[in-house]
Amino acid sequence: MSTKTTNIILFILITLAFIAGMILYPQFPVQIASHWNAAGEVNGYMGKFWGIFLMPFFMVGLFILLLVLPKIDPLKNNINSFRKYYNSLWIFIFAFFLYIFAITLAWNLGYRFNFTFLMIPAMAVLWFFLGFFLRKVKRNWFIGIRTPWTLSNDVVWEKTHRLGGWLFMISGVITLLGLFFHGVIVFVLMIIPVLITTTVTIIYSYVEYRKLK
Repeated sequence: MSTKTTNIILFILITLAFIAGMILYPQFPVQIASHWNAAGEVNGYMGKFWGIFLMPFFMVGLFILLLVLPKIDPLKNNINSFRKYYNSLWIFIFAFFLYIFAITLAWNLGYRFNFTFLMIPAMAVLWFFLGFFLRKVKRNWFIGIRTPWTLSNDVVWEKTHRLGGWLFMISGVITLLGLFFHGVIVFVLMIIPVLITTTVTIIYSYVEYRKLK
């Protein structure tokens, strides 16, 4: 997908978030539910304005970041080499945040459901797609598994991202198993595999770098 098309899609997603917030604003309570525990129960609130518009403003910040990073990265040519995947990643991330925003609004409008249960498939797809993306990304300073050893060597970068990509995809599958469990087990299946993946890839990048030396 071209960069121009990507920017248009992201602008539309951001606009939809702001329009939904403004139209529905009068219907929301003074305090907005903004955080849920592993059991899907509310355990955090925010004031009405920021409870509704924090996510849209956050998406604006991400959009600016998207525009700036490829221009200031010393390895910008590498980003251009996987630009279609870079663009697809941002569209997916924005769609993910818009999904969270939508179910948050629904809850605060009075609809009742297990918030965590609806988050599980979204997180599973996020980890899986991120894993697919990591296998395509080339060495740069902002996107990917950035350790001192991956940033120092293209071979280490490629090997680490190939492993990390598969591990994140496996993490997505494991996260999906949370649909069959409740409580803290859901949190474990959603977060722990990713923490293990992160730790393994850091250690692996160091080992591979030492092998080359």
